[in-house]
Amino acid sequence: MLRVGLTGGIGAGKSTAAHALAAAGATVIDADVLARRAVEPGTPGLAEIVAEFGEDVLQRDGSLDRAALARVAFADQTARARLNAIVHPRVADLTAREVAAVPPDAVVVHDVPLLVENGLGPNYQLVLVVTAPERARVRRLVAERGMTEHEARARMRAQADDAARAAAADVLLDNGGPPDMLRAEVERLWRERLTPFEGNLRHGRPADRLDRAVLVDPDPSWAAQAGRIVARVRRAAGRRALRTDHIGSTSVPGLAAKDVLDLQVVVADLDTAGAVADDLREAGLVRRDGEWWDSAEDGGMLAKAMAQNADPGRAVNCHVRAAGSPAWREALLLRDWLRASPDSAAEYADLKRRLAGIPHESVDAYAQTKTPWVRHALERARAWAQRAGWSAQAREDQQE
Repeated sequence: MLRVGLTGGIGAGKSTAAHALAAAGATVIDADVLARRAVEPGTPGLAEIVAEFGEDVLQRDGSLDRAALARVAFADQTARARLNAIVHPRVADLTAREVAAVPPDAVVVHDVPLLVENGLGPNYQLVLVVTAPERARVRRLVAERGMTEHEARARMRAQADDAARAAAADVLLDNGGPPDMLRAEVERLWRERLTPFEGNLRHGRPADRLDRAVLVDPDPSWAAQAGRIVARVRRAAGRRALRTDHIGSTSVPGLAAKDVLDLQVVVADLDTAGAVADDLREAGLVRRDGEWWDSAEDGGMLAKAMAQNADPGRAVNCHVRAAGSPAWREALLLRDWLRASPDSAAEYADLKRRLAGIPHESVDAYAQTKTPWVRHALERARAWAQRAGWSAQAREDQQE
């Protein structure tokens, strides 16, 4: 099963995307529908709302007057928080029941209006955000929902802004044009990404990728992309993760790299490493079969577990390392030294471009050709760390 979060600002056209996903074959779970069920007449949820906000939020027939509740609940953040504390746990319970009823090969799309506002992104293996220009959203709300322009803009201001939604999005779906354009975009996403992602995840196989080194120019969005996946990995690993970090070339701003995000999870021991790697399916990653190793400076081998992306749209290597291995500290040291040493980062980029231009049998063969430079770089990085007072701890209360 693949869990996808779908959201978008009010008036952006999230419902159009949800309908297109359902037509393609997704199981859509609408949080708004469940929220209505949670406060139907006779439910404990409605009784609690009345106790909190008064009888004025009821219609004559005893059902919830949603417009009256909105006027009270959207008046300030405290009132919204009180309403959310009543409704959200009940919606979560109803959602769990819906998910339990779907088949194991389903793509389950959770239509959640306040996904970003409530920090729910890590709960899903992919997050889709529908966007549209502000002017178009206001026009739709006035024409289709009977709001005044002032009411429309007030509702929009009560939600996350465009920048926050973009930061939470693995995929941005543009609904600034005709609905047919959005539907076509959704159909392509379903065919090229969601269906393969689900199949890979269910069968425990990594997505296909090129077995040769192809360097690309630095992408400023790599950090945000990694941040979303790190949050999912932390959720999947729970307390077993002593720390989780974005490492490797994509973690160094301005450094050319293969378009592969490298992450690492530090755990107590190798048995835990294997268990965590297995559980990373919850984050959209699948464990690689076989034995995996880091090369030690003395020529020895340091065992680890590996997981890779099931998502064909985002290549990820996740190294799960035991706290007793020096490899995780070296990865952090090299990253932080390159971030602090632009000349060294430029030197590394030149080396990688030269090596990438030489035919190699595989990506691993290309990586091996960098090993002498990396070993020498670590010596320089240690000298920098001593001067700068740098250190790495196995457990951090505040992770990046």
